[in-house]
Amino acid sequence: MSTDPRLAIVLPAYDEAERIGPALDELFGYLRRRGEQARDGAPGAARLPDTIEVLVVDDGSTDATGEIVEARPEANGLGPDGTTLRLLRVPHGGKGAAVRVGMLAASAELIVFADADMATPPDQLPLLVAALADHDVSLGSRIQADGSDMRASQPGYRRFLGKAFHLLASVWVVGPVRDTQCGFKGFTRAAAHDLFARQRITSIVFDVELIYLARRRGYRLAIVPIRWYDRRGSRMRARPSLALRVAWDLFRIPLIHRR
Repeated sequence: MSTDPRLAIVLPAYDEAERIGPALDELFGYLRRRGEQARDGAPGAARLPDTIEVLVVDDGSTDATGEIVEARPEANGLGPDGTTLRLLRVPHGGKGAAVRVGMLAASAELIVFADADMATPPDQLPLLVAALADHDVSLGSRIQADGSDMRASQPGYRRFLGKAFHLLASVWVVGPVRDTQCGFKGFTRAAAHDLFARQRITSIVFDVELIYLARRRGYRLAIVPIRWYDRRGSRMRARPSLALRVAWDLFRIPLIHRR
């Protein structure tokens, strides 16, 4: 890795016309300040690499998500120094597919993917980046060092489904990783291009597959407690068909990669 690594931030977006503008305002506002500290004592953007590319992957949106991104000044060379914004349009294939496209398209030495609604605020980026100094993969975790869980603000049914999912995933696939579904993960370029080239799951279970592959291939994993906020407006709905898809994908991950 170079002594002055570049950073790519991949944001998968599907029908995010209402939220993508404010989210990018928050992200670029943070990157523009470049202070040592952000609000509430969080790490500032001065701790990030000087060269940063934000890559929005439009997952076949049916609204104006892509047009909103393309119209931003950062997409036209008017962003903070050293920072660019790029849009990739792909046919709708689900979050896992959109993240894979973005991660493989990024050429920076450090690559992070995050949720497009900024549920994890951008001032948590330096924590993932710092962990990559001596790890290959850094996994954002909503479970804090004292055992408290930032997902407590979610509706009760979401918390119940999350616990059931974790029980099944931990027994079968991911071992001791307690928060597989946090949409905030960082990789060195070598690890990202290796793991995402092998990714086969495109449903919401794709995070589990990545963790399974990373552990199996011997990558050094860091668990990084982060701040997170429940941003309402998710299009995921608990349906029997979704439960069956999740269970099937979890079951087949070790089978897909048995060789």
